[in-house]
Amino acid sequence: MTEEKERKETYTAGEAHNGLRLDQFLAQVSDCSRSRINALIKDGKVFPAVDADTKVKAGDVFVLKIPRPVEPKPVAQDIPLDILFEDDDLIVINKPAGLTVHPGAGQPDGTLVNALIAHCGDSLSGIGGIKRPGIVHRIDKETSGVLVVAKNDFTHHGLAKQFADHSICRVYTAFVYGVPPSSGTIVGAIGRCPKNRQKMAIVPDEKGKPATTHYRLIKPLCEGKIAMIECHLETGRTHQIRVHMTSVKHPLVGDKLYGSAPRGTPEILRNFPRQALHAGYLSFIHPRTKKEVSFQTPLPDDLKVLLEL
Repeated sequence: MTEEKERKETYTAGEAHNGLRLDQFLAQVSDCSRSRINALIKDGKVFPAVDADTKVKAGDVFVLKIPRPVEPKPVAQDIPLDILFEDDDLIVINKPAGLTVHPGAGQPDGTLVNALIAHCGDSLSGIGGIKRPGIVHRIDKETSGVLVVAKNDFTHHGLAKQFADHSICRVYTAFVYGVPPSSGTIVGAIGRCPKNRQKMAIVPDEKGKPATTHYRLIKPLCEGKIAMIECHLETGRTHQIRVHMTSVKHPLVGDKLYGSAPRGTPEILRNFPRQALHAGYLSFIHPRTKKEVSFQTPLPDDLKVLLEL
């Protein structure tokens, strides 16, 4: 589909902008992210035509031509959503286990993104020029819980910055085999497992991304065969809690990829159909209002079963 008409925005640099790079200046004064600004500069949508690293001077005037968002490639699909909060800038979802966040090679549709495109419709003002929701963080397909999604470039940029500087608070509830110490901190860089590309692993620092997980024991269950714990993520790497808890010999119940049930584990635990992990709490600063917002969800029914053992 071809792009619709462009909108023009004019920005004048002030004294506070002296010496900034052009892409930094435009990212500060517009609703576009810096990466989006760089793409527009390359496409000849900034006038006068200069490079992204051009130094701005007070009084400089720049015109930004922003194409209207094109329709997304993922199709809209009417998939029920448990919406915790929604405004013009973002939407917070309680994602059920079994729902993939983003289309990929293994699952081209039937995802949260397809559902959000259908639900949000014209309220999506576009991420990177595409009319689509801005996924700033993900939780695994079989993990349930709170997820925030941006509706526009401004919010996407603001949330991504908070995730990057680790100022967002995320707390997970997990059920693990055995009973770990009352509290602890696990530190270990996470990267792709060299022996199994489907898995992540703790790797040397230079081969992975720094990762830190803080946990505390909530209570032992099933005569000490499993335990309910709370995990506070300082970083958010792929499969972080699953990898870190496995590394200390307490893999998640139901996690067939990273662990197995110890001998003597009851059948209901051995056959639990997914990793027993729930993203129960999320708090962040709303990029538009600058106020802290927080969201909390109870355990889903399948995890409540573990508490009843």
